[in-house]
Amino acid sequence: MHLAFLSPEYPHLKTNPAAGIGTSIKNMITALAAKGIKVSIFIYGQSTNEIFTEGGIKFHLIKQRKYKFLGWYLHRKFLQNYLNDFIIQDQIDALEAPDWTGITAFMKLKCPIAIRFHGSDAYFCHLENRKQKKKNFWFEKNALSGADHLLSVSEFTAVKTVELFSLKKKIEVIPNSVDLAYFCPRNTTLEPETILYFGSIIRKKGVLELAEIFNKVIKTKPEVKLIIAGKDVKDHKTGKSTKQLMMDLFTAEASKNTVWTGILPYYKILEQIAKANVVVLPSFAEALPMTWLEAMAMEKAMVTSDIGWAKEVMIDGETGFTVDPKNHQEYADRILQLLMDPALATKMGTAARKRVVAKFSTEVVVERNIEFYRKRV
Repeated sequence: MHLAFLSPEYPHLKTNPAAGIGTSIKNMITALAAKGIKVSIFIYGQSTNEIFTEGGIKFHLIKQRKYKFLGWYLHRKFLQNYLNDFIIQDQIDALEAPDWTGITAFMKLKCPIAIRFHGSDAYFCHLENRKQKKKNFWFEKNALSGADHLLSVSEFTAVKTVELFSLKKKIEVIPNSVDLAYFCPRNTTLEPETILYFGSIIRKKGVLELAEIFNKVIKTKPEVKLIIAGKDVKDHKTGKSTKQLMMDLFTAEASKNTVWTGILPYYKILEQIAKANVVVLPSFAEALPMTWLEAMAMEKAMVTSDIGWAKEVMIDGETGFTVDPKNHQEYADRILQLLMDPALATKMGTAARKRVVAKFSTEVVVERNIEFYRKRV
């Protein structure tokens, strides 16, 4: 069986920066290749063209092309022709793509297409209560209608996507996975009274709520430090830096106790996770967040949001706490509870890793993916 994956991102030294979709795809295809499945990955929107094989995976880096007119259509047709050449040449049995932007809209491929819901533009616009461009909805609707098979990384995302696009097809739910050998507990000395947020600094991740929450934490425990690791993103509502919006919300005391690391290489992120007492991830819009799984795998007690997908990942009061990020006082109280009770934080961190081992480990999830494709190709 030869499976191919089409993606706008993938974490590799030769590719442009990647986020959650790229990480989840990497975890999956690396595990597939380790199981003897033949795998190709087509990464579009890159700065160069290159084909190489590494770790049993054939990589296609596809340079971004420029068009004067109808680029949205011509780009897809270029990709279609490129893919079809290798589908025939390399005898690819099926190709998987994410739902984001409906990249496979208008494509006619010479193998079955599977689309996995990592969260479409329509999905995130719905969760953030913002207007979506009609063109983007059309692309995603067309792509989903033309797919032979549909998967989702969470039940919540599947249900919402069905509602948004009025889908009738059956959807298989297979979660994202995490590499437990890489994301594991470390013998690292904790930094006292430290909480960590890692991820994009963007409104939908709940960072503006986090500023208000930290104001309350610092009022009770003035020595607490907040570490924020990630890329600053321009706010879609105000056009301003989201980091600046956070800074405007902080009290003077909170601002003084906040450390901005900026973008860090992943090994540095792991160091920050390992040193933190508590990880805080108050997101409003996710499909099934890799950051949550990674922190849980490292045995970190977390306070997360309580929206939709959260119930599929976390067990409130057991693997950490799930709280409405808009309830600033309760969220702050849960953070303080973990800071003041290290034994509870340790217990919850241990339970969190056990849950990941049972449900979200690469070893478990890869078998579900193999079974899904073997039944359909």
